[in-house]
Amino acid sequence: MADKPRFGFDDQFLQRQRRRGEGGDHSAPQRPEIADDDLGPPLMPDGDDVGPAAPQSAVQPPSLADAVEFAENPEPRCACVLLLDTSGSMAGRPIAALNEGLRTFRESVAQDPLAARRVEVAIITFDSQVTVVQDFVTVDKFRPPTLQARGRTLTGVAVNRALDMLEARKHTYRQNGIAYYRPWAFLITDGEPQGNPPGEVQRAVDRIDEAEKHRHVAFFAVGVEHANMDKLRRMVVREPVQLVGLNFSSMFMWLSSSMGRISHSNVGEDMVPLPSPDGWAVV
Repeated sequence: MADKPRFGFDDQFLQRQRRRGEGGDHSAPQRPEIADDDLGPPLMPDGDDVGPAAPQSAVQPPSLADAVEFAENPEPRCACVLLLDTSGSMAGRPIAALNEGLRTFRESVAQDPLAARRVEVAIITFDSQVTVVQDFVTVDKFRPPTLQARGRTLTGVAVNRALDMLEARKHTYRQNGIAYYRPWAFLITDGEPQGNPPGEVQRAVDRIDEAEKHRHVAFFAVGVEHANMDKLRRMVVREPVQLVGLNFSSMFMWLSSSMGRISHSNVGEDMVPLPSPDGWAVV
């Protein structure tokens, strides 16, 4: 699949995606299906337009709490939603290593005062249920949860929930006049989708493709241990990577470093070089 970009921001890939958004490049093959407006000032650098409106169920009216939060901290925001597989196959050492990785991520980002005020993290877990364990909060206020593993793997439902949350969060930024960087979604799974409603996984695939094409979201995927990398590759646009062993701490250090680089860049800057995943991942 020659057109799949490497893990991270790839200049040529982004240029190809931009041309497609303008109708100038239709040469790439379609990925196979997987079975079973007026939105405020142009402060957002996540695409050539403002993107789709957030679902009504996800959008909240302006709140006093938001107004106070953004008055106290008017820094531009870099939102990152972590999609974490907590199905039964993650029980034992994998879930313990994942919990330790979350603590590493918080500690690492918190050492950078600017990133700690600009990077926002949310956590969605998925097993037999999809749960928003942590809504968006800046890292200086983030307290890593202790996750437990159980159940099946509702990947498609979780991805769609994450994309809804990101659109709703961007809507909140616009309501409050807050500039923001292109948000990230970071999927970590050790299996393949199980138990999703009919069409839910394909809907997630289509939405990831559309979001990447218009530069509304940067969507990354990491496979753990026995993850079905072929199916994961068919879900996402960017080339997924496989975690080396249970090296979650190094992976979250990479994520922390990447978030730090982006949060120190200029809002609207497209090509931010990211560190290589070498050492913690196999591409």
